[in-house]
Amino acid sequence: MKDQNPTFDNLVNEIRNASFRPEITTEEVPAPLRLAPHALAIAAEVLEGEDDLSNGRLVLLFDPKGVEAWNGTTRLVTFAKARVEPDLASDPLLTQVGWTWLLDCLSDRKIQAKELSGTVTRTSSESFGQLEPHPLDGTIEIRASWTVDGNIGLHVAAWGDLLCQAAGLQPLPPGMTRIKKTH
Repeated sequence: MKDQNPTFDNLVNEIRNASFRPEITTEEVPAPLRLAPHALAIAAEVLEGEDDLSNGRLVLLFDPKGVEAWNGTTRLVTFAKARVEPDLASDPLLTQVGWTWLLDCLSDRKIQAKELSGTVTRTSSESFGQLEPHPLDGTIEIRASWTVDGNIGLHVAAWGDLLCQAAGLQPLPPGMTRIKKTH
C-alpha cells in the first residue's frame, strides 16, 4: 500500500462527497497504478429509468513533487461516452461539438483548465444482412485531461455536467435541482 498524503486524502474526500444530478450514479473503480504516486478513479452512468444514456470515468492523479508536463501536482483525466442519433453520428462536425460541450461545462463552472488536452471520437455502425432492419448506431467519446488549480469539487461537477450534456439532458438553471421521480 502506498504512503498516504494529506493533500491527496483531502482531494479524495472532495471527490467522494461531490454531488451530482440524480440521473448520475457513481462507483469507485481501480485506478491506474503507474501514472502517479497517488490515484483515484470513479466510473459513472447517466441513467434514465433503465436506459444508460452516457457513461464515463474520472481519474484523479496526484504527485506531490509535481509533474512538469502537468504544470502542477494534480491532474484529472476524463472519459465520457454516449449514444447519439444516426444523423449526428455521421455529422463531421460532431467531434467539434463534443469538444465545445467540454469547454462549455468548464466555463459554466468558471474553470480555466490548465494544460487542457484531449480527443473526441465519433463512430457510426451500419447493419447488413439479417441485421439490416436495425437502426444505425452511433457514439461520441470525449477524452480529456487538465491540471486542477483550485476547488476540485467544481472540476468534478463540470465532469458530471459533461456526462449529462453528452446524454442529451437539458442543463439545469443555477441553483435548481431536478426532482427524481419515484414509482
